[in-house]
Amino acid sequence: MAAVQQSKFDRVCAILDKYDKNPNKLIPILQDIQEEYTYLPEDIMTFVATALGISSANIYGVATFYAHFTLEPKGKYIIKVCDGTACHVKKSDGILAALEKELGLSKSKKTSDDLLFTLETVACLGACGLAPAVVINDKVHGLMTPESTIALINEIKEAEAK
Repeated sequence: MAAVQQSKFDRVCAILDKYDKNPNKLIPILQDIQEEYTYLPEDIMTFVATALGISSANIYGVATFYAHFTLEPKGKYIIKVCDGTACHVKKSDGILAALEKELGLSKSKKTSDDLLFTLETVACLGACGLAPAVVINDKVHGLMTPESTIALINEIKEAEAK
């Protein structure tokens, strides 16, 4: 366990060194940390605060101000279901409900226990002609139904099981 913990902080130290431990580079430091861990762990933010000589409250303030940052673990696959007008009218709520059921998620639980999937709703994906649309890790899937979306999720699960 101690070796895993040390390795965890070694990766953060490498990121801090990349930016010369410059507190003015806090945002890119946090971006790199989030890319490494998929979120900003509390213990890592405390470590970064100490290493940069700034308060934990300052780091927390930055991390919660910008929508890009998250304090909760995210899955390997980020699923975004559009709930904009065109998608909503074409029943994107049915897709959302099917995904929540399939993955054991809810409005308060956004990430699967195995950290494979995170489910988010977005106001608009800008793909109204493809409504209802779902994005999985930057790949847009249009004209989706609850059934086709679950089939796509099952394909991902099968590929991950190999």
